[in-house]
Amino acid sequence: MQIKEKLAPDKILGTLLKWRIRHVSNRQFIMFLSIIVGIASGLGAVAIKNSVHYISVLVQNVIHSEGPAYVFFISPFIGILLTVIFIKYILKRPVRHGIPNVLYALSKRKGRIRRHNMFSSIVASALTVGFGGSVGLEGPAVATGAAIGSNVGRLFRLNFRQITLLVGCASAAAMSAIFKAPIAGIVFALEVIMLDLTLSAIVPLLMASASAVLTSYLFMGQQVLYPVNITETFVMEDLLFYIVLGIITGFVAVYFTKVYLYIERIFLRMKKASTRLIAGGAMLGVLLFFFPSLYGEGYDIINTALSGDASFIYDQELFSNLQYFWPVTVVLMLMVIGLKVVATSITFGSGGVGGIFAPTLFMGANTGLLFAFVANQIGFHGLSEQNFALVGMGGLIAGVLQAPLTGLFLIADVTGGYKLFLPLMITATISFATAKSFVKNSVYTHQLARRKELLTHDKDQVALTLMDVTKLIETDFSKISPEATLGDLVKVVSKAHRNLFPVVDDKGMLHGMIKMDDIRDILFKPELYDTVKVKDIMYMPEYYISPDDSMEDLVEMFRKSGRFNIAVIDKGKYLGFISRAQAFTAYRNFVKRFSGEY
Repeated sequence: MQIKEKLAPDKILGTLLKWRIRHVSNRQFIMFLSIIVGIASGLGAVAIKNSVHYISVLVQNVIHSEGPAYVFFISPFIGILLTVIFIKYILKRPVRHGIPNVLYALSKRKGRIRRHNMFSSIVASALTVGFGGSVGLEGPAVATGAAIGSNVGRLFRLNFRQITLLVGCASAAAMSAIFKAPIAGIVFALEVIMLDLTLSAIVPLLMASASAVLTSYLFMGQQVLYPVNITETFVMEDLLFYIVLGIITGFVAVYFTKVYLYIERIFLRMKKASTRLIAGGAMLGVLLFFFPSLYGEGYDIINTALSGDASFIYDQELFSNLQYFWPVTVVLMLMVIGLKVVATSITFGSGGVGGIFAPTLFMGANTGLLFAFVANQIGFHGLSEQNFALVGMGGLIAGVLQAPLTGLFLIADVTGGYKLFLPLMITATISFATAKSFVKNSVYTHQLARRKELLTHDKDQVALTLMDVTKLIETDFSKISPEATLGDLVKVVSKAHRNLFPVVDDKGMLHGMIKMDDIRDILFKPELYDTVKVKDIMYMPEYYISPDDSMEDLVEMFRKSGRFNIAVIDKGKYLGFISRAQAFTAYRNFVKRFSGEY
């Protein structure tokens, strides 16, 4: 009876899949699933936002009753501690950084993301951010949505391209829902998730993004995230200042990336999780004590900056008597901007879970505000501090993520700032170009790029990244023992259909190779059959690869060697050969399949 009950869901699913194949085309089914994952991703984003809100309210109530000095120091430590306990003892699986994990799943796991990611990022990020961790919620929201898209695709036995599309749809939906920015969500999927833009992909993306935003509207209202009343539009006299702001935000993006990676390396050297937790929690507590504006996501601070108000830097009583001296304001704002990425990196390093969008927006808004404030104080021009704070956000997103279109459309969407579309475009483009000149990859992609696992919009590169060299190995080469004689080799040659013979012992270890061309002159000398040993005429291959090497490594090996066959050796053990013809045919077939319709 139990066996029948266990098989029932599989039977129902099998029947459903058969019905779907007969009555619903692939394109129609993908559109239907895009709406499903869009709604589910939207619900995931709502769950993350509301969880953080309720935890934050609870913590804020404690702050008001116990006093800020005590709570600001201990609160983030408690949140990260609870996150570590949840991951290590309840979930018992790692919860990796959201967007890099999605990119890795697409490049090396054929779009497969573990089921626990559909809820684990929600819990972990809510604990981290709700208690004051200086990170955002966008990365976990995208990770949650991508996991939903991946598992829905696997449930319905979709192929790799279809699962990739659903992961992209869910990522776009999550971004759209959490920012209430449907256009930015689609651009994010195309630019950051590296989803291939085709006519068959754009409609599911639109449907997923729209359904996610409608879900977000239903639960969180229709107001934009950062309401801005733009009273001064773009004037040509400000053009040079927007160009300079683009250069500045580009350098701030370089600073963000380098500091983030440096602190990440420091925490990776700490072998014990308890050491990372204690050291990181203590450092973060100290930073939040002296600079309360670094607490949590920082959305209130961003809105304050977007109104042209920098008074939040004097929330700490130590600085409250200095607010009448504008040079002090400049110094404190520089410290807040510079320390935000430090606080974010420490939160991650000590075990917290979150995203970098909110910290980037925080730094961008304050960079733009500070730039306009300094320009006005020294008498260069009457700049709108509100406008420059808004444009600074777009510039820093473009530089840190190395995604200028995402920076442009995200800020226009989340602020309703389409009146400043042109300066946003100028600043975002220049910031991206500046950051790209000094940092080749973003914080999302640096590890994948270093391991040659990063997908790009270059179809050739995508094929080389996704193809598995182990599936190209040919094993129909006739082997010969190193102790065999020339006579034994002649017998093998007479039955072989290849002109290359690996010399392998009884343990499978490769000792060398023999080519037909190298033995042709002695092959028909019977007097040598018993006296010449195989080990005396073999040679060790100069060029070979391991099964862990990438397709790009294989192509480079063919180019350097000029050979038609490359040996595959795993720690000295012979596995087979990969032929140039086989590799080229497999590559052509992969590109054709990957570029086809979903």
